[in-house]
Amino acid sequence: MPGEIADPSDSNFRKGQHVIALMGGMGRSFDGGYAQYALLPVSHVFTVDTDFTWTELAAVPETYFTAYGSLFDCLQLVPSDTLFIRRATSALGLASLQLAKSIGCIVFASTRNKEKYDLLKICGADGVLLDDGTITQQFRTVCPEGITKVLELVGPNTLEESMTFLTYHGIVCMTGILGDKGVLENFDPIKDIPNSVYLSSFFSNYPTQESIDRIFAHLRHYNLKPIIGKVFPLEKIANAHLLMEQNAANGKVVVVIEE
Repeated sequence: MPGEIADPSDSNFRKGQHVIALMGGMGRSFDGGYAQYALLPVSHVFTVDTDFTWTELAAVPETYFTAYGSLFDCLQLVPSDTLFIRRATSALGLASLQLAKSIGCIVFASTRNKEKYDLLKICGADGVLLDDGTITQQFRTVCPEGITKVLELVGPNTLEESMTFLTYHGIVCMTGILGDKGVLENFDPIKDIPNSVYLSSFFSNYPTQESIDRIFAHLRHYNLKPIIGKVFPLEKIANAHLLMEQNAANGKVVVVIEE
């Protein structure tokens, strides 16, 4: 959520300063979702150094903060890695694919929809797998020796399977819960996490100015633009939600207030 400081109150911000805000409970714990003006905790508001348009900037905060943290803090991604992004056609998955390819990683991506193969290829995927219940067999064919990193966006439904794709000292980061299962029942870490494999997770409620600065520096350095699926005016917000529910966004959905 980007905007300008209308009233800095007792913070160190200046009136008119361009900032972004991360959710941190916005619209749930306190008012602020879909608002033209919002009173937010200073801990979730950050200055930005960018020449993005307002629409482009709106596609960055939560999605790229989560993608960047998952890849570079939790997965410790480096150019020599081979990464698998499970359910990569989500906005978070596409942003993660873009970031991983920017540093030269080999990236495999999965989707449940064959019609989205081309989208993933255009966004840089080196290989696309169909998440149809046979993905383990597909992996044994294309990566018989395993891979080094997995970004798990489906969640508990597929987490245990995803851990089996990893090589020695490989890492899986569980960031999303796009499946219909929110928790792992009777999870036994000793038995369920394969030997020599690491399980991590990313929770986006702890942003810092330093982490935001690193993200925008990365976007500038690699000349990256956020992947936007569609832009809606505020009065069409119901259409925006319908598009997301139909899994047809193909990128970040942005809602703008037209002046």
